Amino acid sequence: MTVSAETASLGERLLSRLDQAATYSRPGPGVTRLYCSEEHRRLLLLLEEWMTLAGLEVTLDAAGTLVGRCPRARAGEPTLILGSHQDSVIEGGKYDGMLGVALPLLALETLRERNIDLPFGVEVVAFGDEEGVRFPSTLVGSRALAGSFDPAMLDGRDADGISLREALTGLGVDPTRITELARDPARVLGFVEVHIEQGPVLEQEDLAVGVVTSLTGIERHHIRVTGKAGHAGTTPMKGRHDALVGAAEMVVEIDRQLNARDDMVGVVGQLEVRPNAVNVIPAQVTFSLELRSPQRVTRHDARRHILAALEPIAAARGLQCDISLAYEAEGVECAPWLIESLERACRECGEPSKRLFSGAGHDGLAMCDLTDIGMLFVRCRDGLSHHPDEAITADDADVAIRVIMTWLSRLDRFSDPVGAPSD
Repeated sequence: MTVSAETASLGERLLSRLDQAATYSRPGPGVTRLYCSEEHRRLLLLLEEWMTLAGLEVTLDAAGTLVGRCPRARAGEPTLILGSHQDSVIEGGKYDGMLGVALPLLALETLRERNIDLPFGVEVVAFGDEEGVRFPSTLVGSRALAGSFDPAMLDGRDADGISLREALTGLGVDPTRITELARDPARVLGFVEVHIEQGPVLEQEDLAVGVVTSLTGIERHHIRVTGKAGHAGTTPMKGRHDALVGAAEMVVEIDRQLNARDDMVGVVGQLEVRPNAVNVIPAQVTFSLELRSPQRVTRHDARRHILAALEPIAAARGLQCDISLAYEAEGVECAPWLIESLERACRECGEPSKRLFSGAGHDGLAMCDLTDIGMLFVRCRDGLSHHPDEAITADDADVAIRVIMTWLSRLDRFSDPVGAPSD
């Protein structure tokens, strides 16, 4: 339903826009919008419309990121980058990522309507890829801006055998130019993202918003367990080399070890069985293992103990276990001056806030190689995310918009634009 701009609150207008964006999805529950998909392509037209309303000039860069720049940014003045990602997980929610694209655009549009001119450049980005669902890579757009993009990522292929290079070309961009996207750190003031919390802390403390202090480190492994196929009706139970039974035992052991630790989390989220036939003993199982902690030492210690426990399980069942590291990103700290200035904006709006750590990874994991990063969290119902029932309220959305508008319009007073906190 379209909400009238004349009668609706900013929060209601924002939720209306996010409802509209959520229609750009594959059929089925929730939102499924993958990097370089047809849904991604069609959404770009809607985002371009929003960016134009905010007074931004729009381009689609070589990494599939839609970029909107104000006149000061286009002129090369020191620029603040705001934004998030447009892609989703399979059957995800409508707010993860998209909130951080739609919110700053509506905030800038409103400031423009009120004739408030910011004394620095602003750039809003809608990154194409953050979730890492379609290709064996992630943070492609933010790594490109940060100058840390590895061209080898272009050779990664999705489940249909399409390479990232081919998908970007199909989106209408030239992936050979991604390395040209790196920003000059001297001209970037910082990167700030608004995001749903994806956890229960703000809801438990009855707070609409929170200020993030750090982002988690993440690592992902591919574990392949190989046994021997056989006829399920004629092969005796004793002596079978059933890869699925061994893998199941490994998953239980991983879960046991993770539950014994208070300082990190992890999950086995993907599992593939071959030949995956009803009457054949599984010959091979491949599953994922993801570990998260802001502390590198903590994560590596857990990795060492967990992976060491898998080999004896394989050996006891006559299986082979091969483990490879697929992805690793270290945890990063948010800049103190951005933490403090966001908190001051909350206070000016009469909104209490809480400092909290992000257990999810975000584009800030890449953008920190370019500039200072900051994040504002918005309360989500039941702390639920990556799920069709993901939800925020119009009141909380309204609070977050007002905080960002206040922060933008007072930033020169809240802190030194080059990053040094004011007295």
